[in-house]
Amino acid sequence: AVRHCKDTATGILTYSSGNHAQAIALASKLHGIPATIIMPKDAPPLKLKATQSYGGNVIFYDRYTEKRDEVATRVKETLPKGTVFVPPYDHKYVIAGQGTVGKEMIDDLQSESITLDYLFVCVGGGGLISGISLAAKALSPQTKIIGVEPEAGNDAQQSLEQGRIVHIETPRTIADGAQTQHLGNLTFAIMKEHVSQMITVTDEELVDGMKFFGERMKMVVEPTGCLGLAGLRKMVKSGEVAKGSCCGVVISGGNVDMKRYCELISSSLPSS
Repeated sequence: AVRHCKDTATGILTYSSGNHAQAIALASKLHGIPATIIMPKDAPPLKLKATQSYGGNVIFYDRYTEKRDEVATRVKETLPKGTVFVPPYDHKYVIAGQGTVGKEMIDDLQSESITLDYLFVCVGGGGLISGISLAAKALSPQTKIIGVEPEAGNDAQQSLEQGRIVHIETPRTIADGAQTQHLGNLTFAIMKEHVSQMITVTDEELVDGMKFFGERMKMVVEPTGCLGLAGLRKMVKSGEVAKGSCCGVVISGGNVDMKRYCELISSSLPSS
């Protein structure tokens, strides 16, 4: 997305809780373009530090009392003419870039003659699942794409059920990367066409996923990154996904502060 506007943009503006923020900050730095990043004031310290280390000029807002679209409009008016806004999900090049996750996964599996029955993807604004679902439908049309979002913030689930983009208040959840208030026009249209089902999971189920990744897989995964696994485990437990099914899970994000990670993991352990 940054590369496509690097020759004409005087700067890049975006908003993000941290993952997209880091990507934009680094991409802008590599292309020699100043980047302004609007981040919630309670963004994880690790994500903030990384964004700043990549050269991003961070402006804070309150995600619970302010609408970031409105904040972005105000901020852009203060920036040089020619500043380009690159949203975290509702952008064709962002969606295309995130779609490479699905393409690479399916290409690797098909090289081993493996076909997925289900592919579980975390959902915030819908950029990741939109790109992945487009890739999957082109390369593995029989694969069912399952979107997973926090129970406290099921705007995508409501949107697909009602056939319109549903706006909600900023959800209270440990999955900071999925604390979005609504889908985008592009992502909603793609999800409506290509996503088989949307489900939700609780914060407790996310912490259980973090424990599983840490203990069994030796991986540090942030809460948002555990949405896909939590969704798979929930559907297997309910019988919606039959035993023996071939399932893929997208693990999106390991950007979690170690202190916060230990607090969440410890909260799920039995007291001595």
